[in-house]
Amino acid sequence: MNDALVYLNGDVLPLSQAKVSVLDRGFIFGDGIYEVVPVYGQRLFRFEEHLARLARSLGKLRIANPHTPEEWLRLCRRLVASTAEATGAADQLVYIQITRGVAPRDHVMPAGLVPTVFMMANPMKAASAEQRHAGVACTTARDFRWERGDIKSISLLGNVLARQMSADHGAVETIMFRDGWLTEAAASNVWVAHEGALLGPPKSDHVLEGIRYELLRELCEDCGIAYNLRPLSEADVRAADEVMLSSATKEVLPVTHIDGEPVGHGALRGKPGPVYARLYEAYQRAKQTMVV
Repeated sequence: MNDALVYLNGDVLPLSQAKVSVLDRGFIFGDGIYEVVPVYGQRLFRFEEHLARLARSLGKLRIANPHTPEEWLRLCRRLVASTAEATGAADQLVYIQITRGVAPRDHVMPAGLVPTVFMMANPMKAASAEQRHAGVACTTARDFRWERGDIKSISLLGNVLARQMSADHGAVETIMFRDGWLTEAAASNVWVAHEGALLGPPKSDHVLEGIRYELLRELCEDCGIAYNLRPLSEADVRAADEVMLSSATKEVLPVTHIDGEPVGHGALRGKPGPVYARLYEAYQRAKQTMVV
């Protein structure tokens, strides 16, 4: 891993040689944003959408975008190619992190800083066949994170604590509720199926607009599945026909147990359901066409 090539502030170098100042505001304050782009067959998936979200997060933090879309694409492709050559992995994740830069420690945002840009690509660790066949377990918790979940911030301590709660119980995610209403999971968006329709919480300051928000809307349209964003209570989630997670690594993944109780009803109780099955197949088709 230490010999993997990474990008740092204009240089491509081994990971073991990549260094940043201890006064970088990302290190001192968590003052920065990140993006994770999935790669299939050495081709970037939904790249324009990921760049658009990166630009939105930068704008909300008042950090200038250090590269044009063409430059980002060239840098990502270079890392993907070098990672494929070194590891043989055609499916990868490209991690992009941008901080405000280096400055004396002061809470006020200094003007004129040069942003710190770090990028790396790693082989993708996809959900296992067993997880897709049997579904996964989740725990639940009160959403105790900060109020700006819409920013893909590197300040992830709340998410780390939430994810550890599920790990402590042998589960894959922690589904969170704010004042009794579904927001998201520690590192995933959360969806429910009800009477054949896919439902998700509306976009807000408390929810990161996952790239799969628009993707799942498109896939639902292709599959003839109704799609709706509306407030979902904790009771709605626990009474759902199906519950699913979505993220860059999980794609779409069925949740079959929440807090030890099976999800769903009747013969499908505690098993992946038909809405998940149709969306998963549609997702696999999309991976062949929505790439650059």
